[in-house]
Amino acid sequence: MKYYLIAGEASGDLHGSNLIKQLKLQDPQADVRCWGGDLMEQAGATVVKHYRELAFMGFVEVVMNLRTIFKNLDFCKKDIEAWKPDVLVLIDYPGFNLRIAEWAKQQGLKVIYYISPQVWAWKEGRVKKIRETVDKMLVILPFEKDFYKKWDFEVEYVGHPLIEAVKAAREAPAPPPFSDKPIIALLPGSRKQEVEKKLPVMLSVAKYFPEYQFVMAQAPSLEDSFINHFTAAYPNVSVVKGKTYPLLLQATAALVTSGTATLETALFGVPEVVCYKGSPVSYFFAKRLIKVKYISLVNLIMDKPVVKELIQHDLTEENLLKELTLILKDTARHQQMKADYATLWTLLGDGTASRKAAEAIVSTVK
Repeated sequence: MKYYLIAGEASGDLHGSNLIKQLKLQDPQADVRCWGGDLMEQAGATVVKHYRELAFMGFVEVVMNLRTIFKNLDFCKKDIEAWKPDVLVLIDYPGFNLRIAEWAKQQGLKVIYYISPQVWAWKEGRVKKIRETVDKMLVILPFEKDFYKKWDFEVEYVGHPLIEAVKAAREAPAPPPFSDKPIIALLPGSRKQEVEKKLPVMLSVAKYFPEYQFVMAQAPSLEDSFINHFTAAYPNVSVVKGKTYPLLLQATAALVTSGTATLETALFGVPEVVCYKGSPVSYFFAKRLIKVKYISLVNLIMDKPVVKELIQHDLTEENLLKELTLILKDTARHQQMKADYATLWTLLGDGTASRKAAEAIVSTVK
């Protein structure tokens, strides 16, 4: 069968690649065409457009790039029409994918959504459109099944695909050490807009910890020259590219941008401080629209402040220094975070999310 997948971010590329591997096991004749990245391509898919061309963050950034977004939507529809897939599998990336879902339903295509848009956080009214345009929703967070039930939409919980990805990394041979000093990992994100806002503050605390090596995980979508512009002035900061998991295996602590990386860091058992800073206009709108208590997945899933979140004006050198010192030096704080991380594991399934998702997709299409 022919599977058309759309992922628009680095995390979607990771989860999409594991899904593709399982689809090929379930359906040896699977022909996969996708919007994604290097990992999906390595898993055997034909990549139509790379996610680095698609990642726009925040209200201002989206408005500034509307022409590009609409061109991509038109191109995507034409490509789907020409290829004629048996099923369209949408992976997160809601601003784009929900528009494609609506169009695809009108064309009579079967639409499966893997990794729900965060409608429980904002724009809850979108559930009505999801119910009308999506044939099957596969969710990865334990509370999402009850959320959708409230809207009379039956969804399938498959567990979180990060469990299997992190398990595989932890069971692999140990990577070579990145430093002979203890390591503090910096995970500033994969989009230029977010890196420009947050990385300078994250780097600013490096001078207070000369006994540590700060190692930044550079996203594959970011150019070396762009990153070097920020890191060149810091002698105890180095950069690795495409090695986030090996870095987290070695990290003593981490400064992490909000998003999937906060959950990845927790699953590796690394104490972290969550950092978020957007453009003033984007933050103004987001603060009024988003309804959840926390921005990090760790705190959302646990429904309590497991990790400290420094958001917008609170993300300062002074506050970051204070919080990083706490997770490095405060034994009780450190131990409580580790205990909460252990509970987090038990809430996120048994590490078979990609297989369960692939089985659900293949059985729905057949």
